[in-house]
Amino acid sequence: MTSATGLLTVIDMQRVFAESESPWATPRFAEAAEGVRRLLPAFRDRVTFTRFLAPDRPTGAWRAYYEQWPFALQPPDAPLWRLTDEFATLARHVVDAPTFGKWTPGLAQRAGTERRLVLAGVSTDCCVLSTAVAAADAGVEVVVVSDACAGADDDSHAKALHVMDLYRPLIRVTTVAELLAETG
Repeated sequence: MTSATGLLTVIDMQRVFAESESPWATPRFAEAAEGVRRLLPAFRDRVTFTRFLAPDRPTGAWRAYYEQWPFALQPPDAPLWRLTDEFATLARHVVDAPTFGKWTPGLAQRAGTERRLVLAGVSTDCCVLSTAVAAADAGVEVVVVSDACAGADDDSHAKALHVMDLYRPLIRVTTVAELLAETG
């Protein structure tokens, strides 16, 4: 298999979104994980995983957010913030952020001169969307792999993909099969 271009960024494949008893469970997490598994070999060492973490002390609008979700105010090493076991063993590069968007200086540095960011993960309608728009605004070509993502529910997933696709040519929505076919 020829190597795909760009940096594969796997957004927040964490236990808090994977476990069915979690208030933030993502119903189609397993399907997104399958898409991620299919993408990984094409990117080899050009993969970065991200983790959403609670801040030490929420400020601004985040105070109201954590009043709604107090269970999430846990330290970075809490079990809920861990990548799922399957991905934890593969994650050589991890970027943590206390924000929905993961287009941080750390991720920008990882993207380097490639200037192409391929996004997969959860949740399509929150962290993937926030990351895609911020990276596109920074002049990075963004490719969102629809079947390697999952939303809070199917409707929210579809709406987020639609909104991101409105940003063409800055953001392009594709599938695992289409992206892998581009690599030959």
